[in-house]
Amino acid sequence: MSLLKPILSALAGIHSRVLAAVVLLAAGTGCRGQEAPSVQASSPLPGATKVGVLLVNHGSRSKTWRDGLLDLEFRVKRRIMEGGAVSAVRTAFMEYTEPSIATQLKRFDDEGYTDIILVPVFLTVSSHSFDDIPTIVGTKRDPLSLQTLKLEGIERYTPRARAFTTPLLDFGDVLQRNVLRRARALSRNPEEEAIVLVAYGDKTYERQWSALLSDVQAYVSKRLGVTRYAQAWCGHLVHYDPARTTEAILQVLEDRQRAIVIPILVAHDEQFQIKIIGSGIEAVEDSERRVVYRPDAILPDANIESWVIEVVARSVARLGSADGGS
Repeated sequence: MSLLKPILSALAGIHSRVLAAVVLLAAGTGCRGQEAPSVQASSPLPGATKVGVLLVNHGSRSKTWRDGLLDLEFRVKRRIMEGGAVSAVRTAFMEYTEPSIATQLKRFDDEGYTDIILVPVFLTVSSHSFDDIPTIVGTKRDPLSLQTLKLEGIERYTPRARAFTTPLLDFGDVLQRNVLRRARALSRNPEEEAIVLVAYGDKTYERQWSALLSDVQAYVSKRLGVTRYAQAWCGHLVHYDPARTTEAILQVLEDRQRAIVIPILVAHDEQFQIKIIGSGIEAVEDSERRVVYRPDAILPDANIESWVIEVVARSVARLGSADGGS
């Protein structure tokens, strides 16, 4: 699912074009932990083309959360750039902190980049990925987003570059494999256990979020043998209420001995993994015995790193094919 429509508004007659690959992470290749090859263009890129990659995420006030996304950049940068087709790999935060999306896009423009590939580091469709980010980069003018961005002081900037986009984390099975790995590390007796998946959620797209978690549940159940599941939201949709986590845990403990709680969050934020989810667990009677919880996150994950590298490689290959005759 591509949430930001590719910006193919390259101005005819401009002598130099630049590609800024704004990689807003997605997922879904068949990579199984092996190191992805370096990024190469399938056809020679025009001499004036300059390719950059920008990993765009939601942003957080938590330094731990931000460091997790910057670590993702560090882990993929060498393999993306060593093939010579990409000139820069950077990170941008949608809100709360710098460098913002606008800041990084201006930097790409200042350095002569003209094409942009957008790849969101978001789990699935949300108002941020579907409305806010496209409005920030000028590919969409959603009235509510325009008002919200103005109130929150989030700068909008339309780059001179072309822009391309990649899917979200729900595009393939990388999230499913991530949750399976984490659940397997905590499971001791699947027949006596249940799994509770706790995600941020989204009011407008709650159905899509529930469907994503259901897909994850089915994948993990088939491979781990745990057949009892529950879902809970921890974000704005439920007013950040820890009681929703408590309710989901109590639901599965009605007929299981232990509940394994897995946070479906991109990175670690103390507000969510500790204060909200952790408090919800503490409210369960005898939680130390009946609940198994590790306050981790989706990142770091070698499969996601490989996916980022491969999705950039595919984007660059398409660029080379499209421009080969120009």
